[in-house]
Amino acid sequence: MTGMNENPLNLLPEVLLAASAVLGLLLGAWLPRRRQWLTGALAGAACIGGIVAAAIATAGPAQTAFGDSFAIDPVTATSRIIILGSTLFVLALAMPRLHAEPRETEFYVLLQLASAGALVLAGAQDLLLLAAGYLLASVPAYALAGFRKDGPGTEAALKYYVVGALLGVLMLTGITVLLAAGRATAYPMLRSGLAEAPAGLVAVGTLALLAGVLFKAGGVPGHFWVPDAVQGSPAPVAAFLTTIPKVGALAALYRLPAAPLADTDLPWSDLVAVLSVASMTLGNLAAFFQQDVKRLLAYSTISQVGYLLLPVAVAGRTDLDQKALLYYLAGYALTNLGVFAVVCALPGAHTIDDYRGLARAHSALLASLVVCLLGLVGTPPTAVFLGKLEAFSAAFDGDYAWLAVVAAVNTVASLFYYLRWIAPAFLARGHAGDTRTTSRTAALIAYGAATGSVLLGLLGGAVLDVLGGPLAP
Repeated sequence: MTGMNENPLNLLPEVLLAASAVLGLLLGAWLPRRRQWLTGALAGAACIGGIVAAAIATAGPAQTAFGDSFAIDPVTATSRIIILGSTLFVLALAMPRLHAEPRETEFYVLLQLASAGALVLAGAQDLLLLAAGYLLASVPAYALAGFRKDGPGTEAALKYYVVGALLGVLMLTGITVLLAAGRATAYPMLRSGLAEAPAGLVAVGTLALLAGVLFKAGGVPGHFWVPDAVQGSPAPVAAFLTTIPKVGALAALYRLPAAPLADTDLPWSDLVAVLSVASMTLGNLAAFFQQDVKRLLAYSTISQVGYLLLPVAVAGRTDLDQKALLYYLAGYALTNLGVFAVVCALPGAHTIDDYRGLARAHSALLASLVVCLLGLVGTPPTAVFLGKLEAFSAAFDGDYAWLAVVAAVNTVASLFYYLRWIAPAFLARGHAGDTRTTSRTAALIAYGAATGSVLLGLLGGAVLDVLGGPLAP
């Protein structure tokens, strides 16, 4: 460490979230049960403060903090805003369900710690900090997955933990190999070290590292946990698992070819392109005939990783990659949370058939569901449409036209299973499910998310203009 840039204010969003988690844990030990919501309000205030701090930081130049181990640049700033905004959404979805619960405070604390881990992943510019972010994003999430302590929740937490522990060890092994090959862990030093290292060592270390980071993103080959963990978790937790860790992991992946692997002979683009095709194709095929809506969304999120990997595959080969990735992440997060808000608003509806008659019972809620589901397909004028368009353009511009074509075919194929969910909602009501009981708060969030997805799509040109800029040196 240089000792010249150890200013905690550079990490203000992360510090606010971590401090709120610690203070909330202390408050929760003293507050009566019916006042535990104050810890959730504190978490919300920390998220808002972090978003403001991240927005202000965008006005400054790209730089590093704490011995060049943490990057402060457009990728970090945008990831911070998306992660903290998504955490705010999840808090709003969870608070009405948790009110006066015995472990209400614990949920808010775990959620903040896991989100703080995603923030660390997004800005990490050192392999050791990347590993620390991985652990911080993972361990609290295991507890969140099994928060209900019922059969499905326990199975979800167990499978999530087993896969996470296995790929975590594999990731640490990869970091050790890269350390041995490059004689450093900081990205700037690692770049020169790996350029002279044996190609075999670099390839083995990178593959192991990639497997661990893709576990957090929920993409192939680290996707096995996603369906069971999402299906068995409470709906707000499922919304968290399919959104927030993905943002931090993909931002971390994007940095690898830009810094430590930039001067190596590793075929990064080909490798990520193969993983992209595998993720989008497997996710779509597995989602085709799912009946449980959360399991369908779990496979949907695996396929979305495939599309999000397009700009990562062509990182450094085009000027469109960074803007495409960041804008797509923002659009996906907002739209995916909108779908889960509908799921939270209808706690009695678990399968596609349970949504029969929704058009008659809750037309506004159905409208939000249609906007968000078709938004995930990439229907204009939603944000994901422009995000996919930018991602496809980046692939074309980076000489990976075949990858864009495969992604376009998968996009068309994904329309099938989203329409399988939407169509029964317009039919006459049957006896399969219950769409009468609704959560008003979750419904309002669904309306807001659907509206926000459209507005973000309409304002896409202006938003894309502010997402450029150099990475931290």
